[in-house]
Amino acid sequence: MRRVSLAILIAVALVNFGCELGGEGDETIGDQVTPDIPDVWSFDGAGTDISNPVALNGEYRLMAWNDLGMHCLNPTYDQMVILPPYNTVWAQLVRLGNPPEIITENVILEYKVLDNTYSSGKTDSFGGDYAQFWTHVEAIFGVALEQDTGLNLVDAELHNGLSGTMVLSGDHFQVDGIPAVPVDDSGVWNPYQRIQVVARDTAGNVLATNVAALPTSDEISCGKCHGDNPFADILTRHSGADLTGMEPVLCASCHGSPVLGTQGAGSSGRYLSDAIHSFHADKNASCYDCHPGEQTKCSRSLAHTGPDGNCTECHGTMGEVGGSVGAGTRIPWVDEPKCSTCHEGVHGVDTGSELYRNSAGHGGLACAACHGSPHAMVPSREAVDNVPFEALQGSGRSLGSCAVCHKSSRGPSGEFEEFNEEHGGSNPEHKNACHTCHTTVTSDTTGWPHKFQWKSHSGNSTVED
Repeated sequence: MRRVSLAILIAVALVNFGCELGGEGDETIGDQVTPDIPDVWSFDGAGTDISNPVALNGEYRLMAWNDLGMHCLNPTYDQMVILPPYNTVWAQLVRLGNPPEIITENVILEYKVLDNTYSSGKTDSFGGDYAQFWTHVEAIFGVALEQDTGLNLVDAELHNGLSGTMVLSGDHFQVDGIPAVPVDDSGVWNPYQRIQVVARDTAGNVLATNVAALPTSDEISCGKCHGDNPFADILTRHSGADLTGMEPVLCASCHGSPVLGTQGAGSSGRYLSDAIHSFHADKNASCYDCHPGEQTKCSRSLAHTGPDGNCTECHGTMGEVGGSVGAGTRIPWVDEPKCSTCHEGVHGVDTGSELYRNSAGHGGLACAACHGSPHAMVPSREAVDNVPFEALQGSGRSLGSCAVCHKSSRGPSGEFEEFNEEHGGSNPEHKNACHTCHTTVTSDTTGWPHKFQWKSHSGNSTVED
């Protein structure tokens, strides 16, 4: 059985995002917001309180997010293997100013999964036995790993753990392959783990911090049809070959899976996405049977989800997903739905051939830095997704407060009177998106995010100058 090479991760199942202006927030003090976030990883080695991302240093803001919005993993690794424990987080550090600046030099970004210091040895009610990953990882992926370190499809020489240092990648920092599992150190199963990112200067001084979701779930419902030992049943009944006796079997060893860095459809001639979606299209299966799940409910952006996740609104039916891949009109994980399909006529929403998760917009900030991870664009059903936005602007919505990055967001004295009346002060009549990053607000709206063509809260009108 051929092994999967550790290539660059190409992945995201993209759904649309909503751009909303700010809403009700926490207590405001002047132009700053006192965020209501947990007191976690509260002190650094020097005793500096780093639990409040705004109070630390008025000159910096930190945005952090998960790249996919949900990372699935196998519950076990001794029979059939679809995905390893693998989580990726991106972050951008902004220094306030006119204009604000994304900082990539002379800073260090550290991360720590909260209340989750190890993965090997944990189990869960879905039959999860995560130690099996480290037992079988060399047989499955051809890589020997130290316990509680993960694969890395970006840098095969770097194996990250549940805490460590992020690496610079162009305009952002990222950590790839965190081997997080959905069970914390108290033994509680929770697919929405938390990660804290801390930015320091080279002297070790804390500049900013924030907390983001680290979503991961092993909730897969093969047992609904395949019995008490579903993976063994699948290997026995596998079309064209009985794969028992070859365990552990990595699905991507025969069926191409770009999320694991494979190229092409694989030796079977069928991408894994085609094989699974096409086979189950007429089996009365639901998206949440595999894409987790009835408890996880990974599609959680309030503007985009529904009782069944509303997956088909963007991705099409199961048959359409499998059929498009099988017909060669789509490459799974590479060709995905576009935000501009629904959000038409708004500057910057159409990212061309670039996926949402890889795209940047206003001021070079990543789309996800302002709107949230794919499948979890804010406001989200899960409070942990909203935390980084609440910390920055007092509202769990897309970044809509200029003052988050811009020092003088209300403009020079004597100008923008109407804007000041509506949006200025510590308790404005209407909060808006500018207060997140900007210190001055130009009257030239073509330089504003999306050329200030976003929709108002009611969703039925364009905000005008």
